[in-house]
Amino acid sequence: IASCLVGSEMCIRDRYTGGIRMNNDLGLLNRLNKPAGPVDVVLDTDTYNEIDDQYALSYLVKSGDKLHLKAVYAAPFFNEKSTGPEDGMEKSYQEILHILTLLEKEEYKERVYKGSAGYLPDEQTPVESAAARHLTELAMEYTPEKPLYVVAIGAITNVASALLMRPEIKERMVLVWLGGNSLEWPDNKEFNLFQDVAAARVVFGCGVALVQLPCMGVVSSFTTGAGELEMFLRGKNKLCDYLVDYTEKEGALGSKNSCWTRVIWDVTAVAWLLDESFMEDKLIPSPIPQYDHHYSFDPTRHFIRYVYHINRDNLFEDLFRKLAES
Repeated sequence: IASCLVGSEMCIRDRYTGGIRMNNDLGLLNRLNKPAGPVDVVLDTDTYNEIDDQYALSYLVKSGDKLHLKAVYAAPFFNEKSTGPEDGMEKSYQEILHILTLLEKEEYKERVYKGSAGYLPDEQTPVESAAARHLTELAMEYTPEKPLYVVAIGAITNVASALLMRPEIKERMVLVWLGGNSLEWPDNKEFNLFQDVAAARVVFGCGVALVQLPCMGVVSSFTTGAGELEMFLRGKNKLCDYLVDYTEKEGALGSKNSCWTRVIWDVTAVAWLLDESFMEDKLIPSPIPQYDHHYSFDPTRHFIRYVYHINRDNLFEDLFRKLAES
């Protein structure tokens, strides 16, 4: 496939058929570049689900020189830790407030919004929530040249709902989502995605600038263990002790072995905005999540940015240093 510029759009010429299809404008491609300076960010998180969300929220707040946190949205989730999506969202909302207390950032609590009580009923119908409504209003304050960055680390219901409510915000935001598995993984049954496949299909299909951090096969390499946690975080502050205790409890319970590591992959979604040394990525045509938990592919689809490798040690060094700061 060869590319050329036509006006403000990029066209793709298939050398086998000779056909041309317009599928990417330059604005989209520019928004898919990593930002050079400080940016405004919102975080969409199912914080009570797993300990990695608490790390990600803390890391974002501790990176305030580059990431200006405008809002935090509680995302729904449903597993053994909740009685349903609404209960998962409510518990996540309370956990967000708890982490902000440990961070001594009480002033941020007014920026926390409750998200969806359930998942999308179909690909055309949004779920009303304070979070989705706030995102539609906030994103309209930005421009295609200076977008709002939406970091999402849970089911993508809140964000998809906002895009359905007000489709024009897709050109005023960049979505960085940890969801789905790698393209090479045998299936795409990943927790953030399979809870709301309809919402995933909305964000992969609507043309929003999307950065995907796949779970199994890519960010599944971002793990830590008790030795590192005790060495770098134990005793540094109340937040660090909370994270260490919680992680060690989850790690020990989730493994049959005395030698365990715990994935805290949600951190990588925040890290994509911070430093090019933390991961490797590339542009690919947007894959199509299917309801049978696999991808389909169409090479004429618009581009997304796809992360395919995490430089684990570089990122952990920055994470541990920032979390340990007073």
